[in-house]
Amino acid sequence: MSIGGLSLRLPGPGEGLPGRPEPVDGPGPHHVNGTSVRPPFPEGLQRAHFAMGCFWGAERMFWDVPGVHTTAVGYQGGETPNPTYEEVCTGRTGHAEVVLVVFDPDKMRYASLLTAFWEGHDPTHGMRQGADVGTQYRSAIFTAGHAQRRLAEASKERYQAELSAAGFGSITTEIRAAPEFYYAEAYHQQYLAKNPGGYCGLGGIGLPCPSVS
Repeated sequence: MSIGGLSLRLPGPGEGLPGRPEPVDGPGPHHVNGTSVRPPFPEGLQRAHFAMGCFWGAERMFWDVPGVHTTAVGYQGGETPNPTYEEVCTGRTGHAEVVLVVFDPDKMRYASLLTAFWEGHDPTHGMRQGADVGTQYRSAIFTAGHAQRRLAEASKERYQAELSAAGFGSITTEIRAAPEFYYAEAYHQQYLAKNPGGYCGLGGIGLPCPSVS
């Protein structure tokens, strides 16, 4: 959920918080499946990074998907190194709340993860998602390599066509190469498994996304 100091624009030069050289808090094993949420991961696995609003609900969408090895939440897309949650919520780090999905490409296609991403939130909302307002709630896909970038762009184009035909606005989702991922504090990891009645503001718009290949 959003707290204090909301901002609807990313910080400009000299406006960002300085952060720190070391991580604030280290997550332990995955609370649901016991796997490590930190590398090194088993050989052959790939990573995907999605920002789609509050990362509590976003992570829950992915951790039980067949072919997903592990998930974690963190901060990505800004300039502040090793930020805290409170710092991210000020809007002065430039980071989005992100879910890391580590998956087996022999069991789960990246294109299928993209479908879940588009259908799981409203990608036309800009710097907010539902009642959560702020730059940390923006929609983004941070890609690992050319193949992911190509599929992400293609899926965005196809979903935009569906949205436009149904009378929705333009997709505001940012797509770019994945910058450094900073793990969120341990209490955020698999939050809705630890707190089943916890807050989740995610919700799609009910419009299927065509698959890409």
